[in-house]
Amino acid sequence: MLKRTIEISREAAHLTTRHKQLQLKREGAVVGSVPCEDLGLVLVDHPGTTYTHNALTALLDANAALVVCGKDHLPKGILIPLSDHLEIVWRIDEQTSVSKPVRKRLWKQIVQAKIRAQAANLTVDSVPHRKLLNYAQEVKVDDTTNREAVAARLYWSSWLVNCEGPDSVDTFRRDRDGDAPNNFLNYGYAILRAAIARSLVASGLLPAIGIHHRNRSNAFCLADDLIEPFRPLVDAKARELYFAGHTDLDQESKQILLDLLTETVVTADQRGPLMVAINRMTSSLVQCFQGKRKDLEIPVLCISADTEACGS
Repeated sequence: MLKRTIEISREAAHLTTRHKQLQLKREGAVVGSVPCEDLGLVLVDHPGTTYTHNALTALLDANAALVVCGKDHLPKGILIPLSDHLEIVWRIDEQTSVSKPVRKRLWKQIVQAKIRAQAANLTVDSVPHRKLLNYAQEVKVDDTTNREAVAARLYWSSWLVNCEGPDSVDTFRRDRDGDAPNNFLNYGYAILRAAIARSLVASGLLPAIGIHHRNRSNAFCLADDLIEPFRPLVDAKARELYFAGHTDLDQESKQILLDLLTETVVTADQRGPLMVAINRMTSSLVQCFQGKRKDLEIPVLCISADTEACGS
């Protein structure tokens, strides 16, 4: 079942529970009610929002993630459940004992998928598009030649000028603190990171133990590994917003980025919502750790020019 996403930003609300329903109240009156089991992500972007302890524990019991935004409207923290997976001890053992060759092979697959997705965001048969596809083929185990960084430089220099957009757009520079559309990228990436972290926990994995990323202060290294092939999906949506005249991270822009979780993607021979595909990807990662398969199931956006399976 596709889990629902709730955003609280226009008005403050008090979150509580009744009969396993998450209730949103304003001035004591119930203005919304959703079964906790239907929720996948609750994003709070209003400083006046309050919670009961039961509301928080009910979300965790339902394996939902709570994302809290700061003054800049960007996600600042994620509350995810401690896994109650029936095989949690075995899963952690498999995750921590996976061999370096397996990690390196998986990272190669992730980098290749990311570069191919970046290529799909550029005009088909353009020079940057062809170069990125070549870079993807050149990726070695563990990306020892750093094709990811080489591809990134070309991609971002072509992202706005090599597409169906305004002719006057200057070369884009990716900067977390930069002007639009950087704000859309930051927000979209954070939403996907939270969704991936939630899925990892549901699969019995520890988000802190990464395949490639290593940082003692980062509790989501594995989520940061798996998000890489998905970043171009956010890029496409952010560019769409920017070319439509949006520059502020307003209500409409945030909703469009949140809706990315329901976008149709293709995984292997199946089509479905991105949030479901993320779950399939984390499940395939478990099987890779167990030695039952060698390849991750990495979805691609259904509107990609390089995806033949997107036809209805």
